[in-house]
Amino acid sequence: MGKLIIVPTPIGNLEDITLRAIRHLKECNLIYAEDTRVTRRLLTHLKIDNRIVAFHAHNEHRILDKCIEAIEQNETTVLVSDAGTPGISDPGYLLIRECIKNNIALECLPGPTAIIPALVGSGFPSERFHFEGFLPHKKGRETRILSISDLTCTIIYYESPHRIIKTLNQLLKLLGEDRKACVVREISKIYESFHHGTFSELSAYFTEHKPKGEIVLIIAGKS
Repeated sequence: MGKLIIVPTPIGNLEDITLRAIRHLKECNLIYAEDTRVTRRLLTHLKIDNRIVAFHAHNEHRILDKCIEAIEQNETTVLVSDAGTPGISDPGYLLIRECIKNNIALECLPGPTAIIPALVGSGFPSERFHFEGFLPHKKGRETRILSISDLTCTIIYYESPHRIIKTLNQLLKLLGEDRKACVVREISKIYESFHHGTFSELSAYFTEHKPKGEIVLIIAGKS
């Protein structure tokens, strides 16, 4: 019986990868990756030459059974996403769930994720928080926002630079003018930044300064 090892990979600075992650990437029999090109660049940087197979949102349902067979036939298989921890707003959940159903051993390494450094660096209370992931691109956005409107804990969203202004304006409309927020950009990268303010202040700032890169949006809970 094989084993699946879930390995987080750097979200920016390549020095964020752990020694344990490097060892598993070297020693495993097979690597499932969200984008084989991205993972190959990381392996090349680490001077690792190992077998990589694509496992992503467009093929995960179709190849799931074959993946389980391969994991059972190999001693150790590693699952990675393009950056961060697989399964958190990234492909991987289905494979992990199927391994559990088939009594395949799992090992999940701690490592890079954008949520925690963004939350801690924002200065908002972190003893309780609610993570929402990405809002729907079109339908259902306002419904999702209203569902968190009365939460008193800190709220976390992932957002793209192309939709952040739209999201801030919707939050302003639905949650009110006084709610504080922090837009965190490019965690662990050269241009990492934390911008604090109300929804209207942040919307005005990013309308003038077009945002780039990955964004984590931290919102204060309802007082």
